Amino acid sequence: MLKRIPFVFSLLLCGLLAMPATARDSRPAHPPGVAIASAHALATEAGLEILREGGNAFDAAVAVSAALSVVEPVSSGLGGGGFFLLHDAKSGRDVFVDAREVAPQSATPARYLDAAGQLDQDKAWNGATSAGIPGLPAALVHIARKYGRLPLAKSLAPAIRIARDGFPVYPRLVNEYAERKPVMERYAATRAVYLADGDPPELGETLKQPDLARTLERIAAQGFDGFYRGPVAQDLLAAVKADGVEWTADELAAYRVKEREPIRFKYRNWDLVTAPPPSSGGIALAEILKILEGWDLKSLEPAQRIHYEVEAMRRAYRDRTLYLGDPDSVRIPVRMLTSDDYAAGLRASILPDKATPSDMLPGTLPPHESVNTTHFSIMDADGNLAAVTQTVNLAYGSGMVVGGAGFLLNDEMDDFALKPGTPNAFGVTGYDANAIAPGRRPLSSMSPTFMFGPDRIAVLGTKGGSRIITSTMIGILGFDAGMDSPQVVALPRYHHQYLPDTITEEPGALPEDVVAQLQAMGYRVENYTDPLVLMHAVDWDRRTNAMHAGADPRNPVGEGKVVVSP
Repeated sequence: MLKRIPFVFSLLLCGLLAMPATARDSRPAHPPGVAIASAHALATEAGLEILREGGNAFDAAVAVSAALSVVEPVSSGLGGGGFFLLHDAKSGRDVFVDAREVAPQSATPARYLDAAGQLDQDKAWNGATSAGIPGLPAALVHIARKYGRLPLAKSLAPAIRIARDGFPVYPRLVNEYAERKPVMERYAATRAVYLADGDPPELGETLKQPDLARTLERIAAQGFDGFYRGPVAQDLLAAVKADGVEWTADELAAYRVKEREPIRFKYRNWDLVTAPPPSSGGIALAEILKILEGWDLKSLEPAQRIHYEVEAMRRAYRDRTLYLGDPDSVRIPVRMLTSDDYAAGLRASILPDKATPSDMLPGTLPPHESVNTTHFSIMDADGNLAAVTQTVNLAYGSGMVVGGAGFLLNDEMDDFALKPGTPNAFGVTGYDANAIAPGRRPLSSMSPTFMFGPDRIAVLGTKGGSRIITSTMIGILGFDAGMDSPQVVALPRYHHQYLPDTITEEPGALPEDVVAQLQAMGYRVENYTDPLVLMHAVDWDRRTNAMHAGADPRNPVGEGKVVVSP
């Protein structure tokens, strides 16, 4: 049994697997060990356990993903979806596995309107009407079978054990339950899990999920059919029907993950590989960073640098709303949006000493997803990489547990533009490119990213809704400035998303004199009381052959330490 290390949220294991240098290159060909950074100790340990048993980064990704689905129901789970960015070191191939939820056949715009034709927010946020067909279970099966070394059952074993034996309740589970209590307690199956002892989860209690353990066991034994057909599928269909929604067995069985070509672009000396649509992250990152390449950011005073960064953010988020959606349903001008010429044109519209009011740029309000996602980063001793972001949208998703199966359904339908021009849960909207339709995948900001430099490789990503993109940008700039993962994940963060026309900063992120200078340029700056995002990153410096793993110190679960082990 792997010894548990409490409150370890990122882990670095240095082994004795470095390869001899070649005559042409004195730098090592492979990392000296493995690195994992995730949001929970038990998930990190699950990944390490699988690596110790001979698995690769992709097997470990399955283990970490499944474990997070057990210990972070507030952020992700089998009833949700995610994006898996993978790099195979032997072939050099990068692949993006899209496990985003899809709108069921019954999901049409009219379903989300009340009698007066206005958006019915309860249907968009809560219960079966808010849910899409889950994608995460299909991704676990697909990745294990196509890219892993170990049987799926082996990689799911840690999550099954944690679900069956339980884990200690931590503050975020308690706090978010209190926020979602009225919705959570509507459903008998939710009450059976979270009120099993008669009251809501309390700090330090052990949360056991035997039904979820059995669902994971079915997936381990039967693969895709263990979730999308058979008893689990029957439980799922019955649960949504009891809440007034019709899904069909055929549409469940028809769900498929999609392998997509990542977005690739250069920033200075780095080759970046990141998320394509239905993520907006890769295109927005390319647009922002290509605009910023026109200035030597390191030589600028802080206020001037932030001014240029915010103006680049503003323009990318405007384009996000106008152009981006499900690539299988809408035409997206990827080449134009990620081109140097387009960036140069946008750069030319930025004044050196004055903010551009967002209402001067044609466009609409951008979507803004929930902060309740989770991200993890993995590098193994062969140089394989995994950057994974997964979610159920709002805290505890739809609030509805599927009776008999033990998992919470997502509420991703709110990430569509359910009514053009009408704000979603976070006060922002979308239009035709992200309109709801059966079979479509909603737009997302999840931005798992790889960075390949002459001497360094980094894997990073964050949770945090629409703030994921800007925080990933800050992380990329940190690595470009020579920082390692622990330094990058601790960087202060600020955000602008076109509308509302406001710079949002974490407490103390911007010095008072910088805020005053930005205000003099015409910016409105607001302080956000909670962390904007939580980032998890790993990197390998080939010059020193050192590996680093960084877990965000803002993590409310615990300390966010890095452990080094021989």
